[in-house]
Amino acid sequence: MLVMRKQWLAAFLSLTIVTGISGGQAVPAEKADEGRIDKLLGQLTLEEKMDLIRGGPEDPAVYQGQAGYLPGVPRLHIPSLRFADGPPGLLTRVPAQAETATMGVAATFSIKDAEANGVVIGREARSLGIDVVLQPFINIDRDITFARGYNTFGEDPMLTGAMGAAEIRGAQSQGVMAQAKHYIAYDTDSFNVFVDQQTLHEVYAAPFVEAVKAGVSSIMCSYNRINGPFACGNADTLKTVLKDELGFKGFVTSDWGAVHSGSFINQGLDMEMPGTVPPDSPFAAMIHTFFATAPANGIVPPKLNEAVLAGMLGGTIPEEPAKGGMNLSAFPHDTDSKTMGDDLKDGTVTEATITAAARRVLYEIDRFGYLDGKQKHTITPQDIEENAAVIRKTAEDAAVLLKNEQALPLKPNDLQSLALIGPSAGQVAAIGTFGERSGGLTERQIGPFDALKKIAPEAHITFAVDDDMTGTPIDGAMLSHDDKPGLLRTDGAGNTAIDTQLDFTHSNHKSLPANRTFTWSGTLTVPSAGDYWIYLQALGSCGVLKIDGEAIGRTGATKGTVHGDIQYATQDNGFPTVDGLDNVRRSVHLTAGPHEITVEASGDTSNNPEEIRLNWLTPDQRRRDHQEAIDAAKNAHAAVIFLWTRGKPNFGLPGEQDKLVDEISEVNPNTIVVLNVSQPIAMPWIGKVKAVLQMWWPGDEGGWATANVLLGRVSPGGRLPFTWAKRLEDYPATDPAHPERSAKGVGGKTTFSEGVDIGYRWFDKQKIEPLFPFGYGLSYSTFSYSDLHVVRASDNGLDISVRVKNTGNVSGDEVPQVYLDAPEQRPKGIQFAMQTLVAFDRVSLLPGETKEVAMHVVPRSLEYWSIAENRWIRLGSRRISIGSSSRSSTLSANTQ
Repeated sequence: MLVMRKQWLAAFLSLTIVTGISGGQAVPAEKADEGRIDKLLGQLTLEEKMDLIRGGPEDPAVYQGQAGYLPGVPRLHIPSLRFADGPPGLLTRVPAQAETATMGVAATFSIKDAEANGVVIGREARSLGIDVVLQPFINIDRDITFARGYNTFGEDPMLTGAMGAAEIRGAQSQGVMAQAKHYIAYDTDSFNVFVDQQTLHEVYAAPFVEAVKAGVSSIMCSYNRINGPFACGNADTLKTVLKDELGFKGFVTSDWGAVHSGSFINQGLDMEMPGTVPPDSPFAAMIHTFFATAPANGIVPPKLNEAVLAGMLGGTIPEEPAKGGMNLSAFPHDTDSKTMGDDLKDGTVTEATITAAARRVLYEIDRFGYLDGKQKHTITPQDIEENAAVIRKTAEDAAVLLKNEQALPLKPNDLQSLALIGPSAGQVAAIGTFGERSGGLTERQIGPFDALKKIAPEAHITFAVDDDMTGTPIDGAMLSHDDKPGLLRTDGAGNTAIDTQLDFTHSNHKSLPANRTFTWSGTLTVPSAGDYWIYLQALGSCGVLKIDGEAIGRTGATKGTVHGDIQYATQDNGFPTVDGLDNVRRSVHLTAGPHEITVEASGDTSNNPEEIRLNWLTPDQRRRDHQEAIDAAKNAHAAVIFLWTRGKPNFGLPGEQDKLVDEISEVNPNTIVVLNVSQPIAMPWIGKVKAVLQMWWPGDEGGWATANVLLGRVSPGGRLPFTWAKRLEDYPATDPAHPERSAKGVGGKTTFSEGVDIGYRWFDKQKIEPLFPFGYGLSYSTFSYSDLHVVRASDNGLDISVRVKNTGNVSGDEVPQVYLDAPEQRPKGIQFAMQTLVAFDRVSLLPGETKEVAMHVVPRSLEYWSIAENRWIRLGSRRISIGSSSRSSTLSANTQ
């Protein structure tokens, strides 16, 4: 019986792999033509080899504002490569669709969803003329205060590796190279990381193992030092682990500005990006080019323009802590002024090493068929509807129901008198924070309020914004210049005009000509002292706002950077204005009386008409908006509060959203909370509300997805890809008893002293009760498990089967998760987590339906890395458990 079951499982797994999403032709090829590559290398000059391993400028006439560009060798028909930022999606000068945030994709616990998202990313890249997508982001969500932790697939290396590999397969199926990042231990804001070798292999390298197995074209090395050397110049991690142990054949690209010596090429780095940086770029003070054959010229780099960089990083909006921006003061500065030309001259680097690096790049160019013209640099229409279907389904599948006291789905009585409250009820919180991802198509971003009205037109729904992020134009009666009404406008040619209000947009049919410069100056007379929220709003234009001579805020697009210098509507606030403008929002305390005001605007490189507007929200209007929200909830049968964050503050909601929940729940006993967050937050009000639904940052189609889940058209089946703690101090990286683990570290060093006990493993070891465990999520249905079977697989791993039954009254998805216990007899000095995720699946079931679910545990999951023997070692029998989260074991069995 066991043999028959084993054979059936093997056949099932093979079928699953074969019938997975292909999304296009079978590319890339398994191997490249080595003979062809050898011939090309023999024809290349040294300078041409260098053009295969360093970034360079693209012709401005065709430049798409992508993050990087490899010149190629036109003489030998070796094509150039364009590299574009993510995740998720594509960031170039042409707006691309916004996918569900990476953490939301992880929450689907669905390999099919992850691969489908990869296909969307690959299709977008083809449409926008991109060859290399700089994703997936497969670092570990080790420290939730890490500024880029929201980009990860969560805290577990197995989940991260499986989802990341699926995205790679999807993207590369479209003939586009994927570049997994950031190698390695880039899981903290610290730039100086120390981690033991067992943990490095079992946790931080593990997702990259899966990326290599998936055939990833390239890997990006990270900014941080790892156990001493920089990650991009670390022979232990790049050569010994990545290229030797993992057998990676692709090329290693530096993160932008992560090279600090030409000799890094000797340690396993293959390509420097972005190459030469224009001297007027804000990056010029941070990025020094080393892969240059000319000798160092001794030119002193310009001084860092912190104001411009602060604008690029988004600044601090009124709801966030004043010190909420990313701190770049610790970014590594260069001490080596030599170039590759100097290194070649003194023998530090040999041409043979350069040739070996160029070979790796050529290998992938040939493997993807680019030598045969299979790449595409033309810009063609995107597959909007096909992509949108994937984005909507992913957002629905990502929904995690955290609490439900029979409040969801919404009942007919609720729909007869329903109040939606919060800005992300009126607008979809598509992307959360701009980062390096696609900005989205704002014209497609329908908020949950409008989506609900369209899906359920018979419902009676009211909306109260509470926190108005668009505001209103400043009253012309308060603006003057030289004791005359209005602001003085001066253009680049010195022409002047008087404007009673600063309000030039498409929506009022007053947008300004493209590619012009304008300055408005005058006086703002404030009626009473208070904290005024002032909004500089723009599109097709870059702007700066000054009050009393001080720069208050500026738009994020900056010439001399990347992304085409285009101002995106979603760039500076998380939410655009309701009419689709970028929104630089600042809180300014103003005394009663006159204040000098200046607004500067200049066209970005989009060649679009310039839109510029100066809006505000007075203290009185904020109070009125808040009271309207309370009144709307009080007068409704049910109230749904939409809460949001861009990731700041850590483990908390921006502004007074916690207070809002308290006040709403006091006046309405049927209060439901919808979260648009990407990391755990404190929820002091959770006992006061009936339901909590986590919708992440769901992408362009998130409004529809949210409405479908609230209405019960979709039963939530997402699961948490991280542990949701009760306190920030409960996490290992933010435990005050271990300062060495924090981003600040001790003595300038951050040590991952928790070892393999990251995430739920730490909570298990310390016996800390989380608010919600890893893998947790409720449903509108219920499920049961039976008949667990565990057998040895042909690859020496394990084949697991279990019967899952939908015992409820509605269709729904269940996510069985398999955990491996620590061995009873543990070798001395070896770390073992109490339990480790080793397999999972997602299954859809009709009411009353039962399915047998087959899962596979790879042999590596049954092994540990021996530092003493420098190899993987397998132990004997271990205990396997299966359940719906890390804290809900239903069945168990011993391995064979």
